[in-house]
Amino acid sequence: MAEFLNNDLDYVLEDHSDTGYFDYFDDDEFDWDDQQTKQNSDTSASEYRNGKDMQGIPWERLNHSRDYYREMRLKMYKNYENLLGPRDELEQECKQVDHASTFYDFYYNTRIVKSTIVHFQLRNLISATSKHDVYLVHDYSIMHWSSLQRSGKEVLNVAGKVVPTQKHCGSSPELLSRVQISAMCVKGKLLVAGGFQGELICKALDQPGVAFSTKLNDDGDITNAVDVIQSSSGSSQVVTACNDSNVRVFDAETFVQVGRLSCSWSVNSTSTSPDGRLLAIVGDNKDGLLVDPQSGKVASNLKGHFDYSFASAWHPDGSIIATGSQDKTCRLWDVRNTSHSLAVLKGRIGAIRGIEFSSDGRFMAMAEAADFIHVYDANADFSSAQEIDMFGEIAGISFSSDAEALFVGVADRTYGSLLEFRRRKHSSYLDCFL
Repeated sequence: MAEFLNNDLDYVLEDHSDTGYFDYFDDDEFDWDDQQTKQNSDTSASEYRNGKDMQGIPWERLNHSRDYYREMRLKMYKNYENLLGPRDELEQECKQVDHASTFYDFYYNTRIVKSTIVHFQLRNLISATSKHDVYLVHDYSIMHWSSLQRSGKEVLNVAGKVVPTQKHCGSSPELLSRVQISAMCVKGKLLVAGGFQGELICKALDQPGVAFSTKLNDDGDITNAVDVIQSSSGSSQVVTACNDSNVRVFDAETFVQVGRLSCSWSVNSTSTSPDGRLLAIVGDNKDGLLVDPQSGKVASNLKGHFDYSFASAWHPDGSIIATGSQDKTCRLWDVRNTSHSLAVLKGRIGAIRGIEFSSDGRFMAMAEAADFIHVYDANADFSSAQEIDMFGEIAGISFSSDAEALFVGVADRTYGSLLEFRRRKHSSYLDCFL
């Protein structure tokens, strides 16, 4: 993964990579630091149906239409690439997809909580645990948003000293301070955060304070991704991916490190198969790996991408692994035969930085670096999709655990927000009673 100091990020975003914030929106009329103003600027499904922009962008007050801005955005946006070279054959590989479907309807957009991004290549900063509960990173905090109560609250603040409140035999906690959160995951009652200087923080949501904190390496290499998994033996584990080329595995009860895998390149993302028997690893290499997490033996190589990858996800039945790359594609692989891609799905504007399957396996959401989320129907061989068109850098995507909701974090100076979509049903007229 390309590494930049925080002071360099604005420079990187503006001139070298994903072009960053949508700066031609400048709504100085409102004070977005005022929560009442923010709440008044929220957008509901009924307001959207009556013509309001789902992000609350006042197109009628701007000099140009939304269509014009979209056209200009597609022309101006510069996708970041680590590996340069001709990609003519890539276009021919991409699957023809019908994007006319609607699987998830817009439900709500709030500016009370909004995402921030520490590193432009890392976008795992949204995590939903139910259709009413979602967690997101904002500056030095992790916030909880209740879509039922439509309110947000801080659940973790790492701007000051981070002092573990629990002692675990065999683990090595370390006091941290002023942690810039680069990755985050919430599963069950466990919140895990990774930091810009190689930090790892674990917190039980039903208990006060921090359960465990440590530095994963001495050189301060970025923690690129964190995950909470069930191992093949059934135990709960925390998995970290770092810029130091290592994947580390911790027991989620004792926080003792129980495994470590080393690669020859920086690891940007990992994902574990539903049965816990295979670990997908992608990073600063065109090829990905499927590894036996117990032995460390490479089971398969995933060859096909033209640039580094930053996302991976498993279908719930364990038959398909999806990987997302800066070559602006997502590749699907049949784990029974990874000699070639099952399909290649193309984005519109930038790198594929987020992928997630719904818990029932029906849908796969693919997030580009900015502006576009694609929701594919896995039951239709990924030939049918919904394209969600919005404006702003995407900090993360997350299906709710019951697949009823899809959340999207938007990082933007003016229109940063949390977008919520609800699964379309034939009985949608009953929604008003829920």
